[in-house]
Amino acid sequence: QVQLVESGGGLVQAGGSLRLSCAASGRTSDTSAMGWFRQVPGQEREFVAAISSSGITGYADSVKGRFSISREGAKYTALQMDILKPEDTAVYYCAMSQETWIRRTPYHHKQFSYWGQGTQVTVSS
Repeated sequence: QVQLVESGGGLVQAGGSLRLSCAASGRTSDTSAMGWFRQVPGQEREFVAAISSSGITGYADSVKGRFSISREGAKYTALQMDILKPEDTAVYYCAMSQETWIRRTPYHHKQFSYWGQGTQVTVSS
């Protein structure tokens, strides 16, 4: 099993920045993809960003140019969020795939097998 623990959420004003971190433990694999999703109550979990085992990244259109995902092996991933907007307010979840992703990234929540508990990000206007 894999355990994921997020940190770094909080309250920030519009235009500000936050950095989310995710530490992975257990039976992790360097060939897994890692990603971030977010969810607002009453809505489906939404893809934010993902990174393959080779470092290829993918982003939702709504965050391109503002968010940046990184990773260190299979033990750590981070999401740098800049120029935050009120519509970025959500619970953010870290995720890891069970399958191997090298040359492209997954983007659907069903492509990820392991999830963190989530961290709240609130952007005030």
